[in-house]
Amino acid sequence: MALRTIRTDDDPCLYKVCKPVEKFDARLNELIEDLFDTMKIADGAGLAAPQVGVLRRVVVIDAGEGKVELVNPRIIKKEGLQRGYEGCLSFPGQSGYVERADHVIVEGFDRKGKKHTYDTRGFFARAVQHELDHLDGVVYLTLATEPPADFLAEQQAEENNI
Repeated sequence: MALRTIRTDDDPCLYKVCKPVEKFDARLNELIEDLFDTMKIADGAGLAAPQVGVLRRVVVIDAGEGKVELVNPRIIKKEGLQRGYEGCLSFPGQSGYVERADHVIVEGFDRKGKKHTYDTRGFFARAVQHELDHLDGVVYLTLATEPPADFLAEQQAEENNI
């Protein structure tokens, strides 16, 4: 398939709400394959269609659990809390502290229109939330806050192997 250009920084595509996919056809298949190829070459864990200039509700994720494609996804349950720094292929060289749910159940369709449900935790749950935010024009930098003192102390302890 083809590699697509990842949109960065102030590109308007990153800040728009995407439309649902209505046709599960060869064009959708090509988009999903291109997203996986582009994500792999860029060394990412997820990529959303608007990040390559396509304003449709499609994301791909490979966060260590295998390849997942989600068309018209929606989160049906969130619980718990995880804290950490995130980066994004659309904002190279930047990171920010973001709090997200630690447990997320998401449902969506694959390229053939078959519905799937994923029960995600940890990094996989973080990746799901990050990529689905892109579909609503939300970039992680708008969610980033200053980390609390206890988080910074935990990070420092980990770095010092205490």
